[in-house]
Amino acid sequence: MPAPRRRDERGTAFPSPVVLLSVVAVAMAGVAFLATDGPGEEERVTVVSREADPTPSATPSATPTRTAEPARKAPAVRRGEVVVEVYNQSGISGLAGRVADRTADIGWQVVGSDNWVGTIPSSTVYFPPRLQKAADVLARDLGIDRVVPAVEPMRFDRLTVILTGEL
Repeated sequence: MPAPRRRDERGTAFPSPVVLLSVVAVAMAGVAFLATDGPGEEERVTVVSREADPTPSATPSATPTRTAEPARKAPAVRRGEVVVEVYNQSGISGLAGRVADRTADIGWQVVGSDNWVGTIPSSTVYFPPRLQKAADVLARDLGIDRVVPAVEPMRFDRLTVILTGEL
C-alpha cells in the first residue's frame, strides 16, 4: 500500500513529486518553444502549389509537404455592367472623348465625357466603395496608376475617370 500523501493545515493533499516535475517540464518546454520561435527546421511544413511542380518527385522529401488549397477567385468584373464617366482636366482638346471611345471599345458602359473643372494631381479613377475592384480593372485597362474613393460632386453609382494628360 502506498504511503499517505502529506496534507496542509486545511487537509488539502499536496501533489506528488511526479506531478510537480511534470508541470515544471511542460512549462519549460513551452518556454523553449517560444524562445526558438516555433518548431525546428526539420519540423516545418512547406506549402507547395500544384502548379509549381507538375511532375511528382520519384524520391520522397525529408520535409513533409502539403498542397495549398486553391484560392477562391473573386467574382470577375463585368465591364458592360459598370457605368463610367470620363472627364478631361488637361488642355488637350478631345482627350475625354478619345479615352471614352477606347473605354467603350474595351467593354465598359461609358455614359458620357466632358471637361472637368478642378485640380486633380494626376489621371485618376474614382470609385464608390462597392466598385473598388472594377476601378482597379478600369485603371489597369487604361494605364492609370491612381485609384481613389469618389468624392462630391461625383456620382456614387459609377466610376469617374479624370484625365490630366495623354495616356
